[in-house]
Amino acid sequence: MGCTVYHADLQEAQADPALAVLLGRSPTSAPFDRLDWLALLAEHCLPAAECRIAVAREDDAIAVLPFCRKPEGAASLGTWYSFFVRPLVSDPARAPALLAAIARSLAPAGAARLGPMPEAEALALAAAFRAAGWIGVTEPCDTNHVLKLAGRNFDQYWTARPGALRETVRRKTARGKVSLRIETAFSAPDWAAYEAIYARSWKPEEGNPEFLRAFARGEAAAGALRMGLAEIDGEPVAAQFWTVEGGTAWIHKLAHDETHRAHSPGTLLTAALFRHVIDIDRVHTVDFGTGDNPYKRDWMESQRPRYALQFYRPAAVGHWPALARLAARRLLRPRAAAALVSPQAAG
Repeated sequence: MGCTVYHADLQEAQADPALAVLLGRSPTSAPFDRLDWLALLAEHCLPAAECRIAVAREDDAIAVLPFCRKPEGAASLGTWYSFFVRPLVSDPARAPALLAAIARSLAPAGAARLGPMPEAEALALAAAFRAAGWIGVTEPCDTNHVLKLAGRNFDQYWTARPGALRETVRRKTARGKVSLRIETAFSAPDWAAYEAIYARSWKPEEGNPEFLRAFARGEAAAGALRMGLAEIDGEPVAAQFWTVEGGTAWIHKLAHDETHRAHSPGTLLTAALFRHVIDIDRVHTVDFGTGDNPYKRDWMESQRPRYALQFYRPAAVGHWPALARLAARRLLRPRAAAALVSPQAAG
């Protein structure tokens, strides 16, 4: 049978059993792949009318690429809350043909900018765009800090942390000033405490607090919420929002009140949450999201790049200036351009 391709809005996608399975919660899923995550983004963060899912089917194999249909071209169906965006394929052996069919279906957009994306998916999708006649590049755009536990328990992980970090946790714990708790159920008072702490922290203003609250409620209902709170004399002074899914602990948000920094409540809370997800949830990975913040290196052990794809249709006359700039960049940086095409070089 031939490959069929169509673009569905999120309501149509929710009614399709095959899409519901591929974009649902599973033992290997990530929050940012799920249809309910995409629906929340469309409800709170993005214009719902722009949110689409490109779908390619061949026999029982299916591939999907969520995207936003914008005047300037196809864009990522994601926001700063998304650790990554990526295509999903039910049968990896058929991925090249299915993804190339999706790339061809996006031709009317004229341009596509998609990311941040994991390396494997970025290279596969870039190859599909090229096979479909697009011209473009795949470039590193961000850094993801990650911990692979490889069967270690918390104590084994902790002995490998920097001595200064371990000593801070030891001393501040011994003082007994900070009390910690980790909740798995959504609590309106706890969430209000998180929002108040976030407002007093060094963090920038929260973009869409309603989105984050709705996401936390849904994760709690699914048993995936890990909400940490640190208190001093009964007053919440640090809060962290994690979820657990697909064998991974995802660190979404963390904040502490700077006026209590001397007691290191955020550090103590982070250590407690690491212990919880490693020894109780038995995760194999902890993901600290994007952003090359120096403090993440104390807790994590490796970094991996995230990539942005920027592709154009040669026939799209309006994008010829962008194509010319792209060609000039590639001439100026031949080694970098080669790395963007070659999986071996990119690794």
